[in-house]
Amino acid sequence: MITLSLIGIGTGNLDHVTLAAVRALNNADLILLPRKGEAKSDLIDLRRLLCERLLEAPVTTKIVEFDLPSRDGRDDYLGAVDDWHAAIANVWAELIEEHLPSGGRVGMLVWGDPSLYDSSLRITQRLGAAGKQVDVEVVPGITSLQVLTAEHKIPLNALAEPVHITTGRRLRERGWPSDAATVAVMLDSSGAFTSLPQEDTYIWWGAYLGMEKQCLIKGWLNEVSDEIIERRAELRDSYGWIMDCYLMAREPLL
Repeated sequence: MITLSLIGIGTGNLDHVTLAAVRALNNADLILLPRKGEAKSDLIDLRRLLCERLLEAPVTTKIVEFDLPSRDGRDDYLGAVDDWHAAIANVWAELIEEHLPSGGRVGMLVWGDPSLYDSSLRITQRLGAAGKQVDVEVVPGITSLQVLTAEHKIPLNALAEPVHITTGRRLRERGWPSDAATVAVMLDSSGAFTSLPQEDTYIWWGAYLGMEKQCLIKGWLNEVSDEIIERRAELRDSYGWIMDCYLMAREPLL
């Protein structure tokens, strides 16, 4: 029997890793670390550092790195993601069969929390089709939205009001959700906030949250929109990748 632990590690900050995550990490017989290419080498370096610092018996825990399959950039986004998830599940199944043929516990270090805009749970469901029956354990982690609000010192929601969490793609396609007082946006690769009314929308933006290179900007869109776009491009050029999110409201919170 295989037990697969999806371990939320927050934004990679050692101080944000929970005691439950440390326990799950140390219970694993095999830890799988994905490589996402040279441009994102920082991400696997952080995972390696977490293993180095948190594993009590690193010599006896098997750590295996693997190249993450690339997603097809075709226009059929959902179809491309579906194929991508299937390819990743196949890689997981092959590695588990190779390194734990008689069963055991597998640990996967997941950015943020496995339940929020992360594919790990969906990929895990595909392991059955790939020939692996697994018992899944989910260890929650601190999300980038929690770090964003903590660093800006604001609540996520306006008083007694709902919060809408969406992606940059959906925000650009559908605009401001009609019933939301605050809107949190993740996975925005193109500055979707520029499609909104600039004079009556306030934004709290953050990149590389919880990391040493963390960057924060806040203000009315008509005052900071261009600054965010320019700063984001500079950071991506400097580090080869960008990880950011933001919260917006019709007026400043608090």
